[in-house]
Amino acid sequence: MPGSPRPSFDPSLLAPRHWPAWLGAGVIWLIARLPYPLLLALGRALGMLIRHVPSRRRHVARANIALCFPELDTRAQAALVAAHLTDIGLMLVEFALGWMGPDRAIARIPVQLEGLEHLEAARARGQGVLLVGGHFSHLELCARLISRRIPIAGMYRRMDSPVFEWAVLRARLHYAAAMFEKDDIRGTVKYLRGGGTLWYAPDQDMRSKDSVFVPFFGIPAATITATHHLARMGNAQVIPFFHRRLPQGGYAMRLGEPLEMDGDAVANTARVNAGIEQMVRAAPEQYLWVHKRFKTRPPGEPDPYARGR
Repeated sequence: MPGSPRPSFDPSLLAPRHWPAWLGAGVIWLIARLPYPLLLALGRALGMLIRHVPSRRRHVARANIALCFPELDTRAQAALVAAHLTDIGLMLVEFALGWMGPDRAIARIPVQLEGLEHLEAARARGQGVLLVGGHFSHLELCARLISRRIPIAGMYRRMDSPVFEWAVLRARLHYAAAMFEKDDIRGTVKYLRGGGTLWYAPDQDMRSKDSVFVPFFGIPAATITATHHLARMGNAQVIPFFHRRLPQGGYAMRLGEPLEMDGDAVANTARVNAGIEQMVRAAPEQYLWVHKRFKTRPPGEPDPYARGR
């Protein structure tokens, strides 16, 4: 099997220093077994609590939304910040469901899926596919939902906790065709060249030497060029993966038309950002605004997250 192998259990994980992590994993397991409507209700309740707890991340979300939606007045921006903080509660329970929800519960979640013809056309040509998405609150759950229709792999960063690394990697390998560590470029390219489909989200500021400044909501944003390089080396199509939570519950997912990718890494990275921006505008409260997306600035530009903004 390509990618990371299914992890075996190490008895050292039972040491007392890991007990808090086991308790946390147990809580996640229990939450994932709640009926879907009750789980969403719990998420909204957690979100209401998060809205009223002071946090530095509130300042980050406020700064990001002010930058990206200058056309909104102060009241509308504040309302979007509040809606996003509420959505963080839903994100917590959706991660629990995506990681550890039973298959029968996942099968009952309402899903709308469009655009499979774009993926099928790439496969008919013998090409791999990069499903490019963004960091939305339901990204893990939607990856599992779409894996019920198409075999997909993912890229991940190892977790700091050995307990969660063991538990979450096992959970992901239950539904994913493969999981590649973020530095396993050789394995990822081989998988794409073999016609595989890889879910990938390149929309965070990684402070990488392989980043370029390209627009995101009209603002120069440091963005990794990995999508360009993986598509080129893996002979893969880049297909935008849209997903959003519907007001009544359930998820609308859509595979967009393949992005036109040429030999210009900067232009291709800009196209990817434009596609993710389109996704965000469709469901702005569900995007991860608490991440410092603009922490790396071009020379001479101020820190948008400095206090006093």
